[in-house]
Amino acid sequence: MGPPLLFAALAEAGMRSPYQQLKGQILSVVGLSKDAVHLYIGLGCFLLSILVLRFAPTQYRSLALGLLVSIGMEALDLRDNVRYRETTRALASLHDLFNTNLLPYLVVVALRLRLGPPPKAPKRTKTTKQAAK
Repeated sequence: MGPPLLFAALAEAGMRSPYQQLKGQILSVVGLSKDAVHLYIGLGCFLLSILVLRFAPTQYRSLALGLLVSIGMEALDLRDNVRYRETTRALASLHDLFNTNLLPYLVVVALRLRLGPPPKAPKRTKTTKQAAK
C-alpha cells in the first residue's frame, strides 16, 4: 500500500492530520462553534499586537498578526484538504479569513474615526541625528 493509497484509506476512515485533531479537541473542550473560535482568535491576535508588540490600536499594522495567523491556519486546512483528498473548500477558507479579521478591522476603523489616525513620528534630519548622538 503506497503513500497515495494510504492517504485515501485514512481519509475514508476519517483520519485527519494532527492539526485537525487538535482543532477538534479544542472545539470539544471550549464548547464553541468554529466561527466563534475564529472571532476569538482574531481578537486575541489584535490584543497581542497592541499589548505585546505595542502597536497603537488605531494603526492598521495592528491587524497584521491576526491576518498572518488566520492565513497560516487556512493554509494548513487547505493542505489537509488536498492531502486527504477531500474537496478543496476555498470559499470556506475565505469565510474563515473574513470571520477572523472582520471584528478587529472594525475596531481599528471605529477608533480611527473617533480618535483620528495615529500621530506620525517626526522626521529625523541631520540636526536631530547629531543631537541624538
